[in-house]
Amino acid sequence: MSYLDELFSVAGKTALVTGAATGIGRMAATALVRAGASVMIASRKGEDCVRVAGELNGLGASGRAEGFAGDVSSEAGIAALVAEVRARTERLHILVNNAGISWGAPLESFPYHAWAKVFGVNVTAVFHLTRELLPLLEAAASDADPARVINLGSVMGTQPLAEDAYSYSASKAAVHHLTRILAIEFAARRITVNAFAPGPFQSRMTAFATGNEDQARHVGSHVPIGRIGAPDDIAGATLYLCSRAGSYVTGAI
Repeated sequence: MSYLDELFSVAGKTALVTGAATGIGRMAATALVRAGASVMIASRKGEDCVRVAGELNGLGASGRAEGFAGDVSSEAGIAALVAEVRARTERLHILVNNAGISWGAPLESFPYHAWAKVFGVNVTAVFHLTRELLPLLEAAASDADPARVINLGSVMGTQPLAEDAYSYSASKAAVHHLTRILAIEFAARRITVNAFAPGPFQSRMTAFATGNEDQARHVGSHVPIGRIGAPDDIAGATLYLCSRAGSYVTGAI
């Protein structure tokens, strides 16, 4: 194994990626499998996770994937997901809190319940799932190779770009702040906590704006770099933060 291969390796690590059947979650899970990790893929629709895991296992990579249902929208759902993880492993090296939802409506008609629903999945679930999996993360952590938590924020949590997604934007700002808090809280436990704040990528959530190539080019023209994100952009960031290369990075957005 070359120096670079070793530096960015996640071989032998165990990971959980929530909301990994589509979009950025699938991109992160794919990268981890290709780089040698054993990846649990969970989302609300278990059959989609099983299908995606089968597709990833068909890549011929050194890592493996397993898919099953995991609904983080309720306390009971989080408890059930934690039980599924505990049944499969005693150590969790990597947790990617990717599951998320959005809600769009004009200011005048934005529903009250949309705040609780969006914050429940995007923020509350991140805190509670991470806390409940803390013993497994600690069991995998060492001084030389901390356990890793990656939370999914958004560029909409860094800039005042509501665009009728008031609860989503506010929830992602909360994810960023929670990430920094947990980074300090978990440092002594040898666990790093970072967050992605991605711009536009092709996913089910952004299909209304990036669903075809013309739309993707139009949206990308408003990005300083001139394009929307690609799977390798998520892959590179994921492998950096989850490998020895990123072991000294925590609290970063």
